[in-house]
This record gives sequence, structure tokens and C-alpha cells, in this order.
Amino acid sequence: MNIGDFARELGEERVERERDVAIERARASLKQEGSDDCEDCARPIGQARRKAMPSATRCISCQEDLESQQRKVGA
Repeated sequence: MNIGDFARELGEERVERERDVAIERARASLKQEGSDDCEDCARPIGQARRKAMPSATRCISCQEDLESQQRKVGA
């Protein structure tokens, strides 16, 4: 194995490790429970939303508003 092959292999291993860490962080955040109250309006997050998205931190109304704003900025 030459130096170029070795360097490329090390780089690929680093990318794989970083990907694995990112996947584990994402999985861990999905397992975390959100709050009971919306972080924007402080009203309780509905049971249906909590059941569908346990990690939710916003009520459905505030989440829709946020996504609408993000679409406008991205357009």
C-alpha cells in the first residue's frame, strides 16, 4: 500500500466515523421527549401531536407557522 492509498483509506474511515456519530446523535434526539408546553406560545402541546412526534417542542400551530416562515425565506 502506498502513501496515497493509506491517506485515502484514513480519510474514508474518518468520514464513516463522523457519519456514524451523526446517526447516533440523531437517534438519541429522536428518543428524547419534548416538552409538555410549546416553546413559542407556552400553550400545552396536544396529545395527538405528542403521540405522533414525542420529541416535539412546539404545538402544531406554531410548528406550521415556523415551517411557513422557513419556506418564505428559502423561496
